Amino acid sequence: MKTLGHWLASPWRRSAAATVAGALPVLAFPAPSLWWCAYAALVPWILLLRTAPTGKRAALDGWCGGLGFMLAMHHWLLPSLHVFTIVLAALLGALWAPWGWLVRRLLGGLPSPRQVAVALVVLPSGWLAVELVRSWQGLGGPWGMLGSSQWQAEPALRLASVGGVWLLSYLLVAVNVAAAVLVAVRRARVPAVAGLVATVAATSAAWAFAPRPAVDGQVRIAVVQPGVIVGPDGRFDREEQLTRRLAGQDVDLIVWGESSVGFDLGDRPDLARRLADLSRATGADILVNVDARRSDKPGIYKSSVLVGPDGLTGERYDKMRLVPFGEYIPARSVFGWATSVGKAAGEDRRRGSQPIVMNVGDDLRAGPLVCFETAFPDMTRHLTREGADVLIGQSSTSTFQHSWAPGQHASLAALRTAETGRPMVHATLTGVSAVYGPDGQRIGSRLGTDASAARIYDVPLAHGTTPYVRHGDWTVHAAMVILALWAVGEGARTLRLRRSAPEPHVPPARTVRGSPARPGR
Repeated sequence: MKTLGHWLASPWRRSAAATVAGALPVLAFPAPSLWWCAYAALVPWILLLRTAPTGKRAALDGWCGGLGFMLAMHHWLLPSLHVFTIVLAALLGALWAPWGWLVRRLLGGLPSPRQVAVALVVLPSGWLAVELVRSWQGLGGPWGMLGSSQWQAEPALRLASVGGVWLLSYLLVAVNVAAAVLVAVRRARVPAVAGLVATVAATSAAWAFAPRPAVDGQVRIAVVQPGVIVGPDGRFDREEQLTRRLAGQDVDLIVWGESSVGFDLGDRPDLARRLADLSRATGADILVNVDARRSDKPGIYKSSVLVGPDGLTGERYDKMRLVPFGEYIPARSVFGWATSVGKAAGEDRRRGSQPIVMNVGDDLRAGPLVCFETAFPDMTRHLTREGADVLIGQSSTSTFQHSWAPGQHASLAALRTAETGRPMVHATLTGVSAVYGPDGQRIGSRLGTDASAARIYDVPLAHGTTPYVRHGDWTVHAAMVILALWAVGEGARTLRLRRSAPEPHVPPARTVRGSPARPGR
């Protein structure tokens, strides 16, 4: 330990260690998908933060760890944004600076059992405050929230139905804090063990008492994934070819991926007719995604468009939340230079104004989302409350084909289904495409990044309302209340200490001769 402490005495080495420690949680996400390591991945970072010599140093270590986490989570952006990826990671990493200071404040030195008990509720609340801020669409959205690493763990998915991905993040941080205390603070192991027991109890209670989606129907949905094809014409031809293979298979809905149609269908009636022919041949409506300049209003939109046997049905959803730098540049006058160093958007896409629930086929209601909108739990919650029977995510990660991005994106659908109790179809151009049932479990096999195929899934339908849909982001609200109460308590404590401190001793003034001066003399 002394050798390690000596090595960390160098500010540069300490910063490097914090950066690496902050990056460790990414191992819990796809592609590694070591979901179990999320329960201890924050421990090295927490141990480093609690030993910081000053609060300022702890804040810097928090920043470095946040930089490492963001850079590791989004490293696949480097070929597109180049050095700007590091700039973005540094900006977002700064959100963890206050959290680093908070860790030292609560766990630094030899914390008492009471301090540890407070840390077990305050530090997860601080982490949620960071996730809340960075979940703003303009900062990149909630991609890589710690709780979303648990997309394969059935008990965690059950917890998501109660408090959403936020509850999973909160409990994961609490477990990591308890583990760090068990490693480093022997005198406070009792509250740490109590925190672990409480987490297990909460998980068990959710498993036993959380309502399970009641399956009451089934629908056959086909996903068409053309694979890597250059040019919108060739892509459309391949999608048409794959779709024709679905004829006679009793499909209820066919879903194409994001940007599957590169022309506005109002300008290209020939394409609209070909889609209508496909709908008649297969006996199913087709949900395509148009990425083009619209003929009826200015600007480029990404739109989910439903086509039936008689042509365009009029059901259309325009994407509302755009990818920063990929589909628009925030504060273009300031960050417009990003287009010169990477593949940032040369022209801003236009936004839609409201979510849409579409009427598909025989009394089936579908709620479409486009691309990284599937990362936002509030959007799928809203669609569920509006009556969606099935959630549809149309995506394309072809720019990042041989990276961790396709797997990360597909895994988000598992969380959204668990939260809402509604199945979700994640359809892409080039993989990974996957379908999840209303309990968050994957249905059938996925279409990987090497596939060019059309696949049919028998999707169970479920209704009823999960606690998360009913009560929303109560975990976040509770976390903010906890932080506010702690801040008020700390402020009151500081004020009491100042008032109870003894008056400083002021020595009597002395005369020139060195004798004490007397009053009135």
